[in-house]
Amino acid sequence: MFEAREMMVFYENMIALNNVSINAPDAKIIGIFGSNSAGKSTLMYALSGIILDIKKKEEMRGGERISVFGRLFLNGDDVTNLKPHLRAKKGIVLCPERRRIFPESSVMENLKIGAYLSSRLDTKNNIDYVLNLFPRLKDHLNRQGGFLSGGEQQMLAIGRALMANPTVLLLDEPLMGLSPAYMDIVVKGTKEIRDTKGITIIVTEQYARPVIPIIDYGYILENGSAVLEGTGEELLNNPDVKSAYFGV
Repeated sequence: MFEAREMMVFYENMIALNNVSINAPDAKIIGIFGSNSAGKSTLMYALSGIILDIKKKEEMRGGERISVFGRLFLNGDDVTNLKPHLRAKKGIVLCPERRRIFPESSVMENLKIGAYLSSRLDTKNNIDYVLNLFPRLKDHLNRQGGFLSGGEQQMLAIGRALMANPTVLLLDEPLMGLSPAYMDIVVKGTKEIRDTKGITIIVTEQYARPVIPIIDYGYILENGSAVLEGTGEELLNNPDVKSAYFGV
């Protein structure tokens, strides 16, 4: 179980997250939906610990003041103050928005970079798993990541995150900029990761329609606050959600 309790993030005097609490049980897919600037990426930064690095860098350069409040628990252990690399060691791994692969490194090199926390055997097994999950990558193992299509880069980004043996996988807007065909591949891949690996997955999306059918539970963020929550079916049948996200 991964829990976030009463998370709050301020950028100077602007509130980006307002008292957000989420529960992510083992081997479940949790959806976080909202428009641009709803607070989705800030939440993922807070869960992964990257917000602590951003906060430190801003302090060092005299930039905007960032304040972070709330508590995070992984299987009952308080991980609130752990740095990002220590959270990754515990299995909390972020696949960031806009992929952020290493464009000048090959597909295989990108995957191996993601395996820096893994043993040699785990690395081999995880590479086999990723290539079976996304077979299209098999044809591009020696190709630089920057020359892949957007959909292929997204597969690579997810694959690189899987190389770190996550128990909690954070997918930040994985469908951004993808064609419907690639959206389908990524959504099916996300469900397969949950079903075959038993990994807890938290996925944020602005474009909710393709993701809602595979989630076990979801939250709607507006202006940094969780304004609605429920199972995928409950959200899908909610008239407010239909109006805001499906245009119905």
